[in-house]
Amino acid sequence: MENLNRVVSSEAEELILVDEDDREQGHLSKAACHDGAGVLHRAFSAFLFNANGELLMQQRAESKRLWPGYWSNSCCSHPRRGESMDTATGRRLGEELNLVADLRFVYKFRYQAPYGELGSEHELCHVFLGYVDDEVRANEEEIAAIRFVSADALDVELSAYPERFTPWFKLEWDVLSTDYAAALEEYSCARISS
Repeated sequence: MENLNRVVSSEAEELILVDEDDREQGHLSKAACHDGAGVLHRAFSAFLFNANGELLMQQRAESKRLWPGYWSNSCCSHPRRGESMDTATGRRLGEELNLVADLRFVYKFRYQAPYGELGSEHELCHVFLGYVDDEVRANEEEIAAIRFVSADALDVELSAYPERFTPWFKLEWDVLSTDYAAALEEYSCARISS
């Protein structure tokens, strides 16, 4: 992919509004979806692990409207109007991280999180696990930094510095670690011998 640092999203793109059962209810601009208390819309979060069993983390770009500079999971975004979840996840992995990965759906949940006067997230979020074997090249328009971290080191960091992480990431990691521990362990165990 030739231009690694291109603008790939806008506040005008139309997101998919849903009800609490994830049934489509219409469309609204990304900006309007995040205004005030937020309007419930479909989203996704991907957790990608390398061959050492370490999670790829991203620090959100300072240009982000909500939670700029915070650390979060490998990739999180929204399907756009007319997009399937498969199309949206594939598109966004390419746009943000310049990679392709097979994803395994784990669960979905609704959450709402305010970010001061700047708006809120109000999402019905689909959570995926996957492996990353390709070279990761972050789009700097979207991502300030990337790093890989082991599950144990992440647990320590989350306990010591929870304010450094996005609210959805903390919720998702907690659920993955408790309710889906076997699936998480499958991805977070090293796949190569030392």
